[in-house]
Amino acid sequence: MKKIKTVFIAAIALFSGWGSMAQTRTEKDLLGEKQIPANAYYGVQTTRALENFQVSGMKTNFFPDYVRAYAMVKLAAARANAESGRLSKEKLAAIEKACNAVIDGKYHDQFLVDLYQGGAGTSANMNANEVLANIALEMSGHKKGEYQYIEPHDDLNMGQSTNDVYPTAIKVALLLHNNRLVREAEALSASFHKKGNEFNNLLKMGRTEGQDAVPMTLGQEFHAFGNQLDAEITALRKSESFLCEQNMGATAIGTGITATPGYAEKCAVQLAKITGFPIVMSKDLIAATSSQQGFVIYSSALKSFSIALSKISSDLIFLASGPRTGIFEINLPALQPGSSIMPGKVNPVMPELMNEICFKVIGNDLTVTLAAHSGLLQLNAYEPVEAIAIMESQGLLFKSLPLFRKQCIDGITANEDVLKHYIDRSVGIVTALNPVLGYEKTTELAKEALQTGKGILELIREQHLLTEEQIKKLLDPATMTGQQ
Repeated sequence: MKKIKTVFIAAIALFSGWGSMAQTRTEKDLLGEKQIPANAYYGVQTTRALENFQVSGMKTNFFPDYVRAYAMVKLAAARANAESGRLSKEKLAAIEKACNAVIDGKYHDQFLVDLYQGGAGTSANMNANEVLANIALEMSGHKKGEYQYIEPHDDLNMGQSTNDVYPTAIKVALLLHNNRLVREAEALSASFHKKGNEFNNLLKMGRTEGQDAVPMTLGQEFHAFGNQLDAEITALRKSESFLCEQNMGATAIGTGITATPGYAEKCAVQLAKITGFPIVMSKDLIAATSSQQGFVIYSSALKSFSIALSKISSDLIFLASGPRTGIFEINLPALQPGSSIMPGKVNPVMPELMNEICFKVIGNDLTVTLAAHSGLLQLNAYEPVEAIAIMESQGLLFKSLPLFRKQCIDGITANEDVLKHYIDRSVGIVTALNPVLGYEKTTELAKEALQTGKGILELIREQHLLTEEQIKKLLDPATMTGQQ
């Protein structure tokens, strides 16, 4: 009976607000007071954002690097303020502990603001300020919300504005994730080059405008795929330099109001040490606060990479088409049945998936373009959608590249009989015979081949124009494809 009574009281307490889950603390801002869950590390401004921006369901912590980037920026700012003599050593120590905890992956569940938000990122910045302040308070032996000891605005946002913190955090996040993305892109390129080595002696017909052109090797084709990606990877790396230029210390519009003299330079140095990237302060903080060049150039590099990757994916789909009525020069790994009605059909699902991802990245670049040119005067209020578009592109590519590599490229095999059949039957190899037989004779052979349906080699043998030894030498892959 006593046990039943205890459970009953606990239930009443829970539903009447007595239970721990219903406990709150009171915080206030410009618009008045708000009740904050007692166990929450965020505060009043985050709470308002949670009420106002219930849009996508994608929160700041959807991208862990983005959360870490905020902690890195706030850590750099705190150290720069301490060097400038403005932030006490005691507060710096507490803030450092809080920032390092978040950098290590802790407390990410408290970064809850929807990625889509008005206010040019103010809610995201305040979410970071409030969470880090309350972590620092708790680590210093104080209670959450005891802001008389460490305050979200005065201490965590000291000498800062959303207008310099927010774009800097985005840039740091993009740099962090670009490292991982490039590693996956390099692994994919290496897979293409490995296949290039494997197929190096397999002669095939090259094609231009969908028509037979001149011979090449399947290895050359796959090495070309890899080299196209290598060039795009170089562009991705080069675009990082535009993300490394940041405007910390600009505060509201670039004039540095509320920041201590020398703070901006110190902040850039600290951020470079923390992130490991060559972060530098912009020469013109007013220009840097309104300019979106870094985002535009990096997004464009992602688009260019995706264009190349999509073209390669479509080439693979074409080369594997068939098996009876297509090109069928290569086999893609069979991953799943391709039709609910046609028995035996297997589709090129991984290149198709890769194309879908690339189309999305290309579309996201247009979003960045529209947002970047729509900024007004000293600030661009649409940076949040730029951040979403670029980070989504990075995330999609990062997850899909290893799938494409492992479940498609690594398992590709060549149909050697098909390759040989096309070489034997194609009119295209006649170009390679020009130096031996002359243009007039090879033109006659090409015309006869097209009229009779016979292959060039078949006609050469019928007319005894070349010996078998000469034919073998001319068709040597190294000779035929310029690899001597």
